[in-house]
Amino acid sequence: MASAHPGRTAEPVYRPVLTAGRSELEALGHLDSDAALLVVPILTLAAGDPVDLLGRLPAGLAAAVDLAGFPDPGPLLGLLRRGVPLVPVIRFGEDADRLVVLGAMARAHLGWAVLRLRLRTDPCGPDAATGAAERIWRRTGLMPEQCDLLLDVGEVCCAADLRAAEPRVRRLLDWARRHAWRTVTVAAGAMPPALPDLPDGEPARLVRWDWLLWQKLTGLDLGYGDYAIRTATPTPPERLPAMRYTADGTWWVYRWSRRGGRGDDRVAELCRAVVSAPHWPTVGAGFSWGDHEILRRARGAAGAGSATSWAAWGTSHHLAHVLAALRQPAGAPPPRPAPHRGRERPEGPRPRGSRHGGRPARPPRGDESGWGR
Repeated sequence: MASAHPGRTAEPVYRPVLTAGRSELEALGHLDSDAALLVVPILTLAAGDPVDLLGRLPAGLAAAVDLAGFPDPGPLLGLLRRGVPLVPVIRFGEDADRLVVLGAMARAHLGWAVLRLRLRTDPCGPDAATGAAERIWRRTGLMPEQCDLLLDVGEVCCAADLRAAEPRVRRLLDWARRHAWRTVTVAAGAMPPALPDLPDGEPARLVRWDWLLWQKLTGLDLGYGDYAIRTATPTPPERLPAMRYTADGTWWVYRWSRRGGRGDDRVAELCRAVVSAPHWPTVGAGFSWGDHEILRRARGAAGAGSATSWAAWGTSHHLAHVLAALRQPAGAPPPRPAPHRGRERPEGPRPRGSRHGGRPARPPRGDESGWGR
């Protein structure tokens, strides 16, 4: 049920939920041809995003585009007419007229669409979800077999979120099995929305709770999705030298914001710390385009870049890391956690009210969604 590319049923498929900003589009643009066939990014467009860059994505990569925050579909329709392989993302709350347009887009080009069910905000309970899905199929003219179902869990940023999310996802999957979906994917975001108390000048370890959630669902024939290195809650980008670097089951967050010297020197020092860490790939710069760029800075062979560059390098490495993990043979032992070096933040930021700040604590939302009954 989790394969999206006919003829490649033995291969994993990865659906990262990304923005359509320059950093993430640049990372996607540097995927090699083999990786491009395995990635179906879910791109959320907003006004002002560089839509023209979608036409420069690598051959073989079909991007799904969520137009919920994009008022003018004209530039996107122009790309479709030029043959750029774009797939519409349909939310469960789309209005009737928009469903007709999205259905026409899907049928006129690749012949399929992504239905995005957001666990925290969309129809409550299986009966309401079935009614919403049937309305979508009726208005778009699509069949269930032409639809990839994306179960978007949202934030899973701590152990409590993980405990609440797993049974809710299992109940969603019980519902999903009633219909002949083309594929089913679970996506969640584990990067905390606020990182107020991480150290400066040394890496801090964060747990990738989204990856742990998917591992708990092993054997259920699911595709994997995440929010890459960003939070599921939109936040401003880092403005000072920082890097989010993915390892097995963890992120290592590097901040070199208050150290002395010029910006180029601080970024070079940060990158030297990354390439000398135990979680630097064995193949080094050949692992991804992002790793190549990090090594260039570590050697002083290029300038510091910008917040967009740092996010692009980290996203490029993350995409390569996830694909490598998904390609592991069935039955292979789970990846071992990276060795601890630096401070650990396994539970995300502290609740609001502590002296360090952070996001407010919230109770699990299982029962109120309708999937908990």
